[in-house]
Amino acid sequence: MNKDEYDKTLQYLFGLEKFGMVFGLENITWLLNIIGNPHELLKTVHIAGTNGKGSTAAMLSCILREGGFKVGKYTSPHVVSFTERITINEEEIAEAEVVELTDFIRSRIEATDRSRFFTFFDFTTALAFEYFRRRNVDIAIMETGLGGRLDSTNVVRPLASVITNVDYDHMEQLGTTLEEIAREKAGIIKEGVPVVTGCEGVPKMVVEEKAGSLHAPVHVLGRDFSFEKTGEHELFYKGIGDASTRAVISLDGDHQLRNCAVVLCTAEVLASAGFPVSNDAVADALQKVRIRGRLEKLRDLPLILVDAAHNPHGIHALAEYIKGRFPDRERKILIFGVMKDKDYEAMIGELLPVMDIVIFTRPRIERALAPAEIHPSLRDALITDDVRSALEKAKEIATDRDMILVTGSFYTIGEAKTIVDEIF
Repeated sequence: MNKDEYDKTLQYLFGLEKFGMVFGLENITWLLNIIGNPHELLKTVHIAGTNGKGSTAAMLSCILREGGFKVGKYTSPHVVSFTERITINEEEIAEAEVVELTDFIRSRIEATDRSRFFTFFDFTTALAFEYFRRRNVDIAIMETGLGGRLDSTNVVRPLASVITNVDYDHMEQLGTTLEEIAREKAGIIKEGVPVVTGCEGVPKMVVEEKAGSLHAPVHVLGRDFSFEKTGEHELFYKGIGDASTRAVISLDGDHQLRNCAVVLCTAEVLASAGFPVSNDAVADALQKVRIRGRLEKLRDLPLILVDAAHNPHGIHALAEYIKGRFPDRERKILIFGVMKDKDYEAMIGELLPVMDIVIFTRPRIERALAPAEIHPSLRDALITDDVRSALEKAKEIATDRDMILVTGSFYTIGEAKTIVDEIF
């Protein structure tokens, strides 16, 4: 395979984005049927939630791999490379396999019905299922793209359904209240399939109600299992049975301790379904987890962090992490680029109290909000046309004793990661 073939394949795949978001399972069901329904041959875990899906998937993948299993993982979006979305034992799919699988699926479509169209997410979900089938994974961890009930991944009957949390995001598609959003995410719950959730309040009640109607056992954080923070990266976990364990995790932020508790409960459920992992293997796995774009450090002098928080709930967790941290850093410089459909005023409201200098920018995508519109009344904010200009402006301002935080969107941090070494 040459690079041109891969570039043309990506052109085709990203070209499917012109169909936007088309909710419903009709297209993905048809597509999977013409390639032999690979998803029906896989054992899966299905993960939904407003935040924490990627971290939960990564921790669970590492635990199962450390237990000796071959683990597929499908997540979105990617930070830098499309291949990040589809992994086996945390190794990304090869570009040549993306080309071959795309050609295979396209040929089946063209031989069956050329008039059918598919969204980018329909196609890539089918591609992931077929890849995992061909590679004979023991288990595949599938993360929803948006919502749950009508998401392309919701064709599976998993061993466990996980709903990390529910907060306000994608309200145009999912509803304007937490109850409505929770109902969409609870749509992944299947008859008799155990559910693990970190939801609270109204969303918790929605999940419990849905699970009850489908006779699905539900395990709720804070009621059926719990955790206690015992150190900066440490927790004591009390499980759904008599299980309890102490764990140290490699990921920063107290929100990751909460995610970890959900993961440990899910691991208990999976052990009962034929995927046991020893406590020692779990402990080793949690210290090895690495996730791109989640409080990821790019440089030390000045300290540059990127974080993919892209809604108020995620930004709140990020602000809580930044607050009181890095006492050795003289100033905290924010580079912020966001999509038009986000609650960007609430997001900035969370960050302003913990940052000293603010630079507004926009990634190269049509959905990005114009920097001048992010917070027009914030007269001290610096405005830049693109992420490169924002990083160059930060370099002009920053000394080695400062910290630069890039956040607001996967697209913003993806561009920053690609070019930061050219600038600093």
